[in-house]
Amino acid sequence: MVQSIFDLPVEKQIFYAVLVFSWTVYLWEAYLAYRQRRIYRSTTHVPQELGKIMDSETFEKSRLYQLDKSNFSFWSGLYSESEGTLILLLGGIPFLWGVAGSVTSRFGLGPEYEITQSLVFLTLATLFSAFTGLPWSLYNTFVIEEKHGFNQQTLGFFLKDAVKKFVVTQCILLPVTSLLLYIIKIGGDYFFIYAWLFTLAVSLVLVTIYADYIAPLFDKFTPLPEGELKSDIEAMARSISFPLTKVYVVEGSKRSSHSNAYFYGFFKNKRIVLFDTLLEDYSPLNKAGEPQPEQPEGDETPSEPKAKPKNKKQGCNNPEILAVLGHELGHWKLGHTVKNIVISQMNSFLCFSLFAVLIGRKELFVAFGFNDSQPTLIGLMIIFQFIFSPYNELLSFCLTVLSRRFEFQADAFARAMGKASELYSALIKLNKDNLGFPVADWLFSMWHYSHPPLLERLRALGNVKQD
Repeated sequence: MVQSIFDLPVEKQIFYAVLVFSWTVYLWEAYLAYRQRRIYRSTTHVPQELGKIMDSETFEKSRLYQLDKSNFSFWSGLYSESEGTLILLLGGIPFLWGVAGSVTSRFGLGPEYEITQSLVFLTLATLFSAFTGLPWSLYNTFVIEEKHGFNQQTLGFFLKDAVKKFVVTQCILLPVTSLLLYIIKIGGDYFFIYAWLFTLAVSLVLVTIYADYIAPLFDKFTPLPEGELKSDIEAMARSISFPLTKVYVVEGSKRSSHSNAYFYGFFKNKRIVLFDTLLEDYSPLNKAGEPQPEQPEGDETPSEPKAKPKNKKQGCNNPEILAVLGHELGHWKLGHTVKNIVISQMNSFLCFSLFAVLIGRKELFVAFGFNDSQPTLIGLMIIFQFIFSPYNELLSFCLTVLSRRFEFQADAFARAMGKASELYSALIKLNKDNLGFPVADWLFSMWHYSHPPLLERLRALGNVKQD
């Protein structure tokens, strides 16, 4: 059997190797998910170690929520893997490339207009992906998230948002792709250096403009009102020389009751963004059913979803918010952000360098049904998505391990700022608000968790006495 495989033409060996590796990864992921689902099903009572952290009602809610998510992930993952396999076996990629060529030929553009054909191909591929993924996204939002009290969207808002995301994505993706393909075409022997520099510039520009120009297309950002919290945040930023310029609150509650916080910006222009669901005194989800103050910035449009009542108060108090931000600022102070950017760009340069070596290999194109042409976009897809997949899996695992290490370091930074007790209680609250399940299979956790499990973080913070 092994000998007969090696007797196959090299392009067939490449094709079957890609399929076998893809299913190997899927089965490995499915096995890990099975181990974690077994934990969800068997751990029906609060472990003694968690008795003072989580009540039995919240524990059961989080167990059922995570079990539903895991079951959904199994079926959606099986569909995705099966769809990808069928596309490869039935020649879906060369077929779609041919359809793109037919579209461009209707406008009098021949095969020499490869970049134009590539953009049509990319548009058709993203449309296909959007339509096949829509039922799964709808089910996840309006069945699972709705069932467990997280969804705040109406169907109309969801669909309008999906269309808007698709349009914005195309407005960015198509020009960037066309320029990248052009650089590769004219770059000569050192095109991989120019291509890497171009993608570096694009990523830096997108990081810079995202929160100011792209994110506000989808969510409402307002400056954090003057008051004790804002003053304390600014004082904490000054204490570690963090060049904070603005603090925003994003209206995340119109989509979901999940909470988050992050910072962005380069050099002396740093900004902090807090989700309204993170702020105990700000979240509209805590005010549902109460008399609402007049909105100075105008009424909500009828299409905006309204917050649904919740039984328990959500979010963190001001000291806990400062502790969470102490953790986030720890990432900056300890250089985690810069380290991640450096790792990302080193990886990008390596991949473009290897791409330059492999792009001339005709057998790679023949393996995926391109017998008579070698389009650059298809080469990028084959090499980056399929040929590099073993490397990508290994890199992803290494980055997950590194991320957990960074999280522990950021927690330690917040503790060194004297915020251990507040971070301890904030982590417990955020886990409850997001229905995180505090018990994890060790192998599933090691492979998937970019953040350490709750108990490990609490142990690392030490025995902090809670009120």
